Amino acid sequence: MAKLELPQSYDAGRYQTSLKAEARVFAAVARRELTIFLRYPSWVIAVLIWPLIFPAVYILSAKALAGPDESALVLFQQVAGTEDYIGYIAIGTTIWMWQNMVLWNIGFTLRNEQLRGTLESNWMSPAWRFSLLLGNGFIDLITTIVFLSVTAIEFGLFFGVRFNGSIPLVLLVLLAAVPSIYGLGFAFASLVITAKDASSFVFLVRGLVMIFAGITYPIILMPAWMQEVARWIPATYVIHALRGAALAGASFQELLPDIIPLLLFGLFWMVAGYIVFLLMENRARKKGSLGQF
Repeated sequence: MAKLELPQSYDAGRYQTSLKAEARVFAAVARRELTIFLRYPSWVIAVLIWPLIFPAVYILSAKALAGPDESALVLFQQVAGTEDYIGYIAIGTTIWMWQNMVLWNIGFTLRNEQLRGTLESNWMSPAWRFSLLLGNGFIDLITTIVFLSVTAIEFGLFFGVRFNGSIPLVLLVLLAAVPSIYGLGFAFASLVITAKDASSFVFLVRGLVMIFAGITYPIILMPAWMQEVARWIPATYVIHALRGAALAGASFQELLPDIIPLLLFGLFWMVAGYIVFLLMENRARKKGSLGQF
């Protein structure tokens, strides 16, 4: 039997997906985004200032409402389960800031590619196009870790927030929150392929989180229909679980009612984000709108 020989022009590596090659694409995108970030060191100022300015508005308002002798804290403790209203507000506003940053940074990843004039050329490469989002998301996650670390230090120094829980459980809650927060960001970034601008969507989502997720007050104070809406917002579970883990010393079993829904939301939004990406990519290809501004 004659030996089957492949044509000399055949290149097996060219016709099969290489995990190593995709890892190089991911690393290249991440390195590019990190380089751009470091070219503008003034951005660090925002990381230092926002954790102080944004929560301060609510904290000072809460101090005024508590009264000179803080007599109103008794009522707050009855509904919130803690008298540390500063830590309570600090955790809620921090998660809101995290969600807001992801929506802006990840949500406008592909739009920024368009403005740089690199989206079309990158789209024509043989690389997995979703790597453009994943690489950016990785760098954003690193900057988020820095942001959360700075926030925790500043809360302790300037607001007197005291940690009363388990660090591993706090990290577990934050890790469980990553898929839902970034999956939503990927979905937003995909919409920009055809919508060109997602500002209105960002304003809508962050407004919903601010009102319904209870960033400064317990959701049990809201009407029943608003509480029902809050149950469909992942940030609600992140905030509640973090408050339990960091302020109330909650155990792992006590956090499970928040962690399990959070993981389910994460699975949903990661899958939904990728599906929306494929749909928007296909729509842009058919309409030829990829290069339109």
